[in-house]
Amino acid sequence: MYRKIINRLVTYFGRGLLGVTPLGLTIYIIYSVFIWVDGLVPIDMPGVGFLIMFGIILGSGVLISTVLPKSFAGLVEGSIRHLPLVSLIYFSVKDLISAFVGDKKKFNQPVLVMMNREAGVRKIGFITQTDLSRLGITDAIMVYLPHSYAFSGELYIVPAENVKLLNLPSADVMKLIVSGGVSGK
Repeated sequence: MYRKIINRLVTYFGRGLLGVTPLGLTIYIIYSVFIWVDGLVPIDMPGVGFLIMFGIILGSGVLISTVLPKSFAGLVEGSIRHLPLVSLIYFSVKDLISAFVGDKKKFNQPVLVMMNREAGVRKIGFITQTDLSRLGITDAIMVYLPHSYAFSGELYIVPAENVKLLNLPSADVMKLIVSGGVSGK
């Protein structure tokens, strides 16, 4: 009887932990980012720093999209391109962000890639380039295979016949991959 009660309490505790941890961690991360951004502006009123930073980013977006000509942005990027370490960081971050959001989304073609035909092993990824003629390759495409529970992945050049397009939204596929296959509809 005593053992049964303890087992039931442990089960309830485990289920509670599974229910509360994702929510608690999400709230903690959002709160930490809020406090960090709020601390960037030396004003003693909670939330004002966050609003100022939000306004600066929003205003920058409006300026870049409507007021500043593309030639000016090209001039700035051209200047950055000549700074070795700065250009590596800048363009890597820019490419990574634009792969997920913006007009030039790169991860918009989710695919299933046959990794080992004998064993039937497949991986889910995204086509990044279909024309590899500049590399001297004509019968293959580039596929990015993200890692689960990380913001990293590997780039493979695979035969085109080993790639099958998935008829799913890219955001759902990325969520599925990053969650290790446990998230999804």
